[in-house]
Amino acid sequence: MKGKTVRISETLLPILHGRRSSRSLPHIGFSYVDLVEGVQDGRFYALKRILCHDREGRQEAQTEVEMHRLFSHPNILGLAGHTFIERGGKSEAWILLPYVQKGSLWSVLEKLRDKGSFMPERRILKVLQGICSGLKAMHDRGYAHRDLKPTNVLLEEDDRPLLMDLGSMNRSRMEVKGTREAMTVQDWAAQRCTISYRAPELFNVESHCVIDDRTDIWSLGCVLYSMMFLEGPYDMVFQKGDSVALAVQNPVTIPQPCSYSESLQNLLSSIMVSNPQERPDVNWILDQIQDMTCSSPNTQTNMV
Repeated sequence: MKGKTVRISETLLPILHGRRSSRSLPHIGFSYVDLVEGVQDGRFYALKRILCHDREGRQEAQTEVEMHRLFSHPNILGLAGHTFIERGGKSEAWILLPYVQKGSLWSVLEKLRDKGSFMPERRILKVLQGICSGLKAMHDRGYAHRDLKPTNVLLEEDDRPLLMDLGSMNRSRMEVKGTREAMTVQDWAAQRCTISYRAPELFNVESHCVIDDRTDIWSLGCVLYSMMFLEGPYDMVFQKGDSVALAVQNPVTIPQPCSYSESLQNLLSSIMVSNPQERPDVNWILDQIQDMTCSSPNTQTNMV
């Protein structure tokens, strides 16, 4: 269904011919994603429109744009263009992103669950490796994603993952000095980091501590768990109304029997450690994935 051409600032370039669909997102006040078609190139794009209610909201949207600009990596979603629209005293940030038809990792997992199927181990390792490569690019430049989850990972047709929704990104190292700073970080995490994928150290932030990129490693473990068992380890805890903050203090339970390899189960257990000081970094995880991929040529036949 094509609509009239949407005319916007030239900073958004080739765009826009007709909105195809819309869905709302939970971040930065109110935001929406429209599927649009480029007038000049005929390609589809995702247009994220963020309603900026105040100066802080506009700055958050600008930060999201800057995070996209900072990275040019095959496993991080690129930026096609952006602009700010001023109407009736209100401001909207328009962020134009490539459209990925296959959708999110979560949508793939939902389809597998609906069919009573599973994700083969070799496919898990391929997707996990791509996610780690994107995280490594962020961590190497001193940033952390802070809201890694299956809905924030898009999958290309060849299963190449793309990390998206960079609105919660910030410097990976945050040094907390005092109770007031701890509460500020804790309140920020409550607003910006999805509860069932949030690292334990972000629930009750200590008054003197360092928060670093190992928050992403915990979330990565939750994503790995979701690929193995088609739901996050704390999704049901949250849905039942139980305390996720308490649940994440205990070692993760791997459902048994589990037909995935012992190596993959051990990797999951190594990642999901409540104490961030004991968690590995993304380079170690990439090495483990490489070893598992090379030494387990038949993992694609594993069943759960």
